[in-house]
Formats: sequence, C-alpha cells, structure tokens
Amino acid sequence: MYKSGGQCAYHRLKSGNHLNHMVSFVLSPDITPSVSPDAPRPPKLLDLVRARLRTKHYSIRTYVFWIRRFIYFHDKRHPRDMGAPEVEAFLSDLVVNGRVAASTQNQALSALLFLYREVLEIQLPWLDNITRAKPSQRLPVVLTPAEVRAVLDRNSHEDEFARQIWLDREPLWQPK
Repeated sequence: MYKSGGQCAYHRLKSGNHLNHMVSFVLSPDITPSVSPDAPRPPKLLDLVRARLRTKHYSIRTYVFWIRRFIYFHDKRHPRDMGAPEVEAFLSDLVVNGRVAASTQNQALSALLFLYREVLEIQLPWLDNITRAKPSQRLPVVLTPAEVRAVLDRNSHEDEFARQIWLDREPLWQPK
C-alpha cells in the first residue's frame, strides 16, 4: 500500500490530485480558460486518414506521403481551407518542377481525391487545369515469325542450336 492513499506517483499525477497542493491562487471571474484541460482533443488529420485507409485496405505509407507532401507544399495549410486550385497547383508542380512520370502524378491525384472525398467529405470540382505528365511512348518490341527467322538466319552456324530452339524444332545436335 502506498503512503499517499493507495495511489502511486504516476496515477496521482495522471488524476490531477497533486494540483490541489500546488495551486495557491484563485482565478478571477473574468479570466476563464477557453478549453478544459480534461476535454478530449479531436483526432489529427493524418490519424483520420490512416484510420480510413485501414478500413479500405489501401497503402497507408503511399497515401500519407502524398497528403503530407501536399500540405507542406502549401506551407502547412489545412486541406479543409484549400480546394481545387491548390490541388491543381500541386499536381502541376509535380510535373513541371518535379518531372514525375504520369503514373506518379496519378498516384498523388488518387491520394488527394481520397483525402477530400473519404476523409474530409468534400467534393472537388473536376480538375481541368492540371498540367498532365506525358505517358511514356514505348513501342512494343515484338517480331513477327518471319522477322525472327531473318535475324536467326543471319547468325553464324555456331548459333544453330539456339536457332533450332527459337524455331521450335528438335535440335540436330547438342552443344558440348
């Protein structure tokens, strides 16, 4: 049993009983605290985002990264105080100054749309003024069967084994 009436020092501090002995002044009636110290604080924005992401089974790290980057881009303003122009400015800056790929820009857009729709429950108007990243212009490297035969016929006979395999024939000989 503890000497202080059954509580250890940690629980005494937590319950606030120690304040009775420390406060030696009385507040005047015109000075009232605006928020009670015992009142629960509302959850922070990123905590709300993480909780909503968990329920949807989305990638917490990726979405929180893009949302945090958006907030820092606009000097730590709350997203509720921002709207479509700020989202467009951020996404356009990613392309122009950050030189990101189209898929990266789409990932950032998805994270911000999730923030506004799912967490803040604000519908953004259609984002028309975004500078879009150009998708890569990759041509598929596919050869027709005739082109494969032409390439393999130009090789020397030392590559006969590979040529026979490419043409789906039984090799005439096995390499040593």
